[in-house]
Amino acid sequence: MKKELRTLIDATSTPLSSIFGSGFLVIVPILAGAVGKYSVVAMAAVCAFAYAVGSVIRFNIRNAEPALADNPSEMTLSMERSSDFALVLAYVISVCLYLHILSSFVLGGFGADTPLNENLLTTAIVLGIMAIALMKGLDALGRLEEIGLYVTLLIIVLLLVGFSIFDLKAMQSADGIVMPEATTHTPWDVLTIVAGTLIVVQGFETSRYLEKDFDVEIRVRSSRLSQIISTVVYLLFIAVALPVVHTLNGQYDDNSLLRLVGTAVAVLVAPLIIAAALSQFSAAVADTLGATGNMEEATHGHLSARWGTLFVGIGAIALSWSANTEQILAIASRAFAFYYFLQCLVAFSVCPSAGKRVGILAVAAVLLFITVFAVPAG
Repeated sequence: MKKELRTLIDATSTPLSSIFGSGFLVIVPILAGAVGKYSVVAMAAVCAFAYAVGSVIRFNIRNAEPALADNPSEMTLSMERSSDFALVLAYVISVCLYLHILSSFVLGGFGADTPLNENLLTTAIVLGIMAIALMKGLDALGRLEEIGLYVTLLIIVLLLVGFSIFDLKAMQSADGIVMPEATTHTPWDVLTIVAGTLIVVQGFETSRYLEKDFDVEIRVRSSRLSQIISTVVYLLFIAVALPVVHTLNGQYDDNSLLRLVGTAVAVLVAPLIIAAALSQFSAAVADTLGATGNMEEATHGHLSARWGTLFVGIGAIALSWSANTEQILAIASRAFAFYYFLQCLVAFSVCPSAGKRVGILAVAAVLLFITVFAVPAG
């Protein structure tokens, strides 16, 4: 029993670290600006839809993988191959996003957060990752994934406590709890902005690609467990942080969380910067490994993982200099939505149940909407 539990924990750490690496640092100001006091509701909707997408991924672990290993139909095989290439592109974009957020928080801690400095630091980190990959391989940095997760969870717990204390004091004050007001948006704007936050719950699909280390049931359970844990944490985090958001006076940027923490519990600003740097760097390394692994498999070993890192690095640097963090976040959401859309087509092609097929197509339709219409906040 203990061994099984330990195996499940090990398997869950990968998707969970990817999910938390994707956006807990930026989600509060983005949702507050879009929907104000309804941010928890919006986050619940995003998590609920992500769980539906996760159900498709878990269906594919149980059903598509055996079909692909046996004698797959042309549609199943072509959609799976297409989704592999789409995932590589999504990983390249997410690496850029993680390192942009890292740069914003580190530079924000020194009051030097400008677009130029963000791009320069992001480029320097990408070049460092590429150098390590070419000289030693990125497996040497693999341990950071688990360390990054534990540090991130610790800082989240501390922030939950710190924000909760601020909220309790606010309740006892004359003004009481003050909730943020959303900036002026049309219903269509709100829908497309919230759609652009799908990336913050991305990561549960990584369980699909851990077949070398874990069996089917463990991978299915790890994917589900990572989504349940992250949903609970996200909803609690946004709920306790929201009463602090009004102190930003409607001025939201990449590292607004630093200012919120500075207002609620200033002693945690430095630990937050450290946690942000570690979690984003480890998530970037994990997605670089994921991208290069997929490229190596898709090219049947003709492109090695080390040289695949060059492709990831060049793409991340080019995107960094072409867009800001909010734009990259929306692009990443669209890229992952397209990958999930293709996975829905894979699931549809192997599903014998008419009822389940209808559900899969419904999820696919929403993902296609996100792919086409998701936009940056602001």
